[in-house]
Amino acid sequence: MREKAGRAGGRADRILDAAGGLLVRHGYRKVTVEDVARETGIGKGTVYLHWRTKQQLFEAVLLRESIAYLEELLDELRRDPRTLLPHRLVSSTFLAVARRPVLGAMVAGFTEGTHATRADASLRGHELLIAERFHDLMTRHGLFRADVPNPAFTFGAVTTGFHVHRSEEPMDAAARAESLAHVVRHALEPAVPPGDRELADATSEMIAIIEDLIPPFRKWIYAYERPDEPG
Repeated sequence: MREKAGRAGGRADRILDAAGGLLVRHGYRKVTVEDVARETGIGKGTVYLHWRTKQQLFEAVLLRESIAYLEELLDELRRDPRTLLPHRLVSSTFLAVARRPVLGAMVAGFTEGTHATRADASLRGHELLIAERFHDLMTRHGLFRADVPNPAFTFGAVTTGFHVHRSEEPMDAAARAESLAHVVRHALEPAVPPGDRELADATSEMIAIIEDLIPPFRKWIYAYERPDEPG
């Protein structure tokens, strides 16, 4: 039974690899499940053994890519707690997205329809709880300035804007990340950053948050059996 699951898991990853490549080349709207099956060298019905809809398939693509990024971020946080300073965090994230074409496609809007609404409501609820914990710890540990109105909205709006805006003048990812870091540093962070002990405590909390996020993502990707979607 374990061997069978291993084969299925390998097949699932091959399907996700093919879907991710097609997503980057053509965009979500233009790619069909038939295209993914053909690219993988399997029948369309085999894709549906893993994910019951196109939306679920591409959510799995995005979640798997998100896990890879989160695992990179965990390594960075463990090496250097200063990674959690908002301007460094957004810079690191921006560059990670630039290195990962699937995440870049998602942020740029090519995957419209896959990231706005989760097919699994319980997973979406978990994501919202994680986001709430993140913004709470950033405020509680003094990583965000106390006088910033609606810091969660402001932080999200600023970072999303830098991902989707395209400059008329050529700018590489490093230059855009530097500009984003500058804005976040001066708009959202206190003049004096938290001390080493406070930052270490905040980083430990952040690591725990990420570690709580990854298992439900991975379980959803490879669970193969989905509850009926709401009508």
